[in-house]
Amino acid sequence: MSKPFSQACENNKQPIAECLIEQFASASKVLEIGSGTGQHSVHFAPLLPHLNWHTSDVLDNHAGIVSWHQAFPADNLHAPLCFKIGENDWPLPAVDAVFSANTAHIMQWHEVELMFQLITQNLADNGVFCLYGPFNVNGEYTSDSNAQFDLWLAEQGFGGIRDIEALCALQPQLTLQHQYRLPANNQLLVFRKQSTISE
Repeated sequence: MSKPFSQACENNKQPIAECLIEQFASASKVLEIGSGTGQHSVHFAPLLPHLNWHTSDVLDNHAGIVSWHQAFPADNLHAPLCFKIGENDWPLPAVDAVFSANTAHIMQWHEVELMFQLITQNLADNGVFCLYGPFNVNGEYTSDSNAQFDLWLAEQGFGGIRDIEALCALQPQLTLQHQYRLPANNQLLVFRKQSTISE
């Protein structure tokens, strides 16, 4: 089959990779939630050879992910797992890192809540969760293009651009430690799981 292609992935893969090289320096086992076309995984895995990169998505997307893996194989890159928030159980034990790109604004809010809950339950203590996409700050859009994108998301029935403060309030054990401002008005949010809930 011809490989599925996302221009956005091509545009953002290197800026994201530069952040992940820093944030996943001590990680050994990563679950990517919503691997999409698979383009991110084949770019990131060779740049992070010390860890195992596990892709996941709905079954319909697996063939496309596999086609990218076959075209750009890496020893630390793993076949996609079947995982849809709200339908499937957490697919991979003992992960110390989670990555997800452009998923929170597609999901409905209850799915975002569940994603954060599942990550809190399954991520190792001191593990890292990196979430990429467009986000609002203090309830405000960071650009006119994001405001227009949010209107389009609503028209398509998607959840919409999320507010960073609302995400931070979901799970006390997941604390926001860093925000990278990336091209095209996107950000990479870095959450770390604390071993105990702060009083």
